[in-house]
Amino acid sequence: MARPRTFDEAQVLRAVRDQFWNKGYAATSMDDLMQATGLGKGSLYGAFGDKHQLFLKVFDAYCVNSLESVKKTLEGPDAGALERLRQYMLGVATASAAPTNRRGCLLARGTSELAAQDAHVADRALETFRGLEAAFVRCLEQARAHGDLAAHADPPKLGAMLLGLMRGLEAVGKAGMDEACLRGMVETAFEHLPVPAKRRR
Repeated sequence: MARPRTFDEAQVLRAVRDQFWNKGYAATSMDDLMQATGLGKGSLYGAFGDKHQLFLKVFDAYCVNSLESVKKTLEGPDAGALERLRQYMLGVATASAAPTNRRGCLLARGTSELAAQDAHVADRALETFRGLEAAFVRCLEQARAHGDLAAHADPPKLGAMLLGLMRGLEAVGKAGMDEACLRGMVETAFEHLPVPAKRRR
């Protein structure tokens, strides 16, 4: 009969996630994970598997939660869809420039470090990026339907552009670029979206 667990699984996984997030996959050892969680190697292996399995578990959860958070933020009526998307992107710019956010995004960190040699990480990352892109496209389609974007606007192309902008904001913010510059990138992108002629007057 299996012994009942005497630890909070969610708390342990948060500690594991933060350890990988702070140091990266390769630089994190099982000893680091044991110290971060307060669990012995046997308990970690028994509950979650090896280091790679632990990383995949927290990486998957991070991707799912991040995507759901973005979808929830962007949900709403057609009226205001473009402004919701703009405010979301400005929020990304501000967060990316914060001194406390130098570790960047776990999705970006895990992808850059492991995607080339780990098919699961690559597939999960691509699925998440596609989900983010789809959420942006949905907002842009709503904006076009409401008349905030021109009828000839191409939401899929614009959504892909905004996804690239978002990833770029996180990268240059991590390098130390200031908030005003990052927010300026967002404002410039939105100023150049195709809008009906009447709105340019």
